[in-house]
Amino acid sequence: MPSYTVTIATGNQWFAGTDDYIYITLVGTEGCSERTLLDKPLYNDFERGAVDSYEVRVGENLGDIVLVKIEKKKYWVQDDWYCRYITVKTPSGDYLEFPCFCWLVNDKEVVLRDGRAHLPQDDKTSLVKQHRQKELDGRRKTYRWREWQPGFPMSIDANRHKDLPRDIQFDSEKGVDFVLNYSKAIENLFVNQFMHMFQSSWSDFSDFEKIFVRIKNTISEYVMQHWKEDFMFGYQFLNGCNPVLIRKCKKLPDKFPVTHEMVAVSLERELTLEEEIEAGNIYIADYEVLDGITPNSTDPCTLQYLAAPICLLYKNAQNKIMPIAIQLGQVPGEDNPIFLPTDGQYDWLLAKIWVRSSDFHHHQTITHLLRTHLMTEVFGIAMFRQLPAVHPAFKLLIPHIRFTIAINTKAREQLICECGIFDKANATGGGGHVQMVQRAVKTLTFRSLCFPDLIKSRGVDSKEELPTYFYRDDGYKVWEATKRFVSDVVNIYYTSDERVQGDEEIQAFVKDVCSFGMQDLDYCEFPKSVKTREELIEYLTVIIFTASAQHAAVNFGQYDWCSWIPNAPSTMRKPPPNKKGLANVNLIVESLPDRGRSSWHLGAVWALSQYQENELYLGMYPDEHFTEKPVKDAMAKFRKELAEITSSIKKRNEGKKLPYYNMSPDKIPNSVAV
Repeated sequence: MPSYTVTIATGNQWFAGTDDYIYITLVGTEGCSERTLLDKPLYNDFERGAVDSYEVRVGENLGDIVLVKIEKKKYWVQDDWYCRYITVKTPSGDYLEFPCFCWLVNDKEVVLRDGRAHLPQDDKTSLVKQHRQKELDGRRKTYRWREWQPGFPMSIDANRHKDLPRDIQFDSEKGVDFVLNYSKAIENLFVNQFMHMFQSSWSDFSDFEKIFVRIKNTISEYVMQHWKEDFMFGYQFLNGCNPVLIRKCKKLPDKFPVTHEMVAVSLERELTLEEEIEAGNIYIADYEVLDGITPNSTDPCTLQYLAAPICLLYKNAQNKIMPIAIQLGQVPGEDNPIFLPTDGQYDWLLAKIWVRSSDFHHHQTITHLLRTHLMTEVFGIAMFRQLPAVHPAFKLLIPHIRFTIAINTKAREQLICECGIFDKANATGGGGHVQMVQRAVKTLTFRSLCFPDLIKSRGVDSKEELPTYFYRDDGYKVWEATKRFVSDVVNIYYTSDERVQGDEEIQAFVKDVCSFGMQDLDYCEFPKSVKTREELIEYLTVIIFTASAQHAAVNFGQYDWCSWIPNAPSTMRKPPPNKKGLANVNLIVESLPDRGRSSWHLGAVWALSQYQENELYLGMYPDEHFTEKPVKDAMAKFRKELAEITSSIKKRNEGKKLPYYNMSPDKIPNSVAV
């Protein structure tokens, strides 16, 4: 009787092992094996991390093994099991790999194809076509779209983390419990002593050091020492947490009537303001999206305020970006003065603090939440709904979707929901953050997710003009390396543009993102199809880059730049000044967050800046969804390129007081998971 050797690997996660009954059926081109119980006498099968082998005897040769069916049946109580992969050694000595990487819950069966990727048009037999369709039918029932808030990109149809499909939940729900993590952060940072004085103000700037000195962090200490200086204020537009807003000013907007006389003293080249604009030395940051947003009113004891400033920036003779004019509202007038570096020191400082606070809100809600978290979830849901596990694009994308839907669901459950953590410390809590996302979606186009396009559209693409824009320089390198890797993989499976056009699953995936994920909004300009390999390569690169490099760039520097609270106030407790000459130290301290909100803010930026336990960084693919050598070679080449980029960034950072490492590949997780 022919005999097949079946090897099964159980996952290493907590509770991955099982005591339930596991059955296997081998399906070949010539026939099926009997359903066989996998059980060794006096042996504990399927323990966590185990790799177990079994003999499956058959009456006759099964031909080419096409599918493997695994079933789990209850032994005593329901006991979930995580299967990593199965290998089958045939009677002729051939080895076949069947990647699984999923949970079997309840009495569940999973049918697996072998690890080679196949496009739908390459499947010829009805058996594999039916398997493919059945998998997608099941996934579409499991992964359903839902609108969490009107005008938002669509999200997963689940109210709580525990309602999610087991395969996309966190291994340990405790690891992503925001309330637990923030409380732990507040305890670790020794700021819980200030929580009982929740609404009391600090006495002066040095008072903020009381909640700051516990953690050794070079950049945050440097920020604390230099936050009042104009160069530090300007530098953050390039390499801080929100390096995506600064744009070249080609013409002063009518709503911001800055004159040459106002700023002449700040200009260094003996040119007029108009000539400096013409020469490309003037930049602008406009927080118009915040105009009219409702400030947080969830706490009747503390009034909170928002502003929508416009800031004019000047590239001086030393190539430093310096602020030269700030208007705190969008409508010019007597009660909305333009603040200047020549004003009283506290007037100017308070104006800059208002810009930093607005930048904090823009960063958290638009740059971070909308443009990385929510967008990656849209791509992830569409991927599960439209691409079967055997599709090369599924295999390519799945490591970059890891835990994203879980973290977003947990955020909707605890963080950005009504009465969530967001409401405790932020002036955009209580619904303002929802209004901001609804507005920002209207400018979220597909092209704005393409890194080179976004840089170019803001007129900040020239290294000669902005030599210290490290976010741009490192981002270009990582984008290009990622695009080359995606290109290598795509070209293995798509030998022509016609192959792309003939792939109904990839077309359905792209259409699902636009028509359902982005709700077919007229202004989003997401493609509904891809016609060439080049278009597909760019599309997949956008997904991977958004989930990895872009998220890393705007997430993991939060403690560096936002832990010194006067540099990134999460709320302001006094209205923006409507006259010059009003500001003094007392007004500034009373405007800044009180003790309790400062503590929540510090806990938040600390918790959000932490890497996941067992983090997987860009280029690391321990789950072998691909089994073909050409793809593994492409992965090795990608890792080599990333290592070279890391090395060049380390070299550049040597000796710098403000090193920039947020786009260094060794610090870029594969996916949005925090």
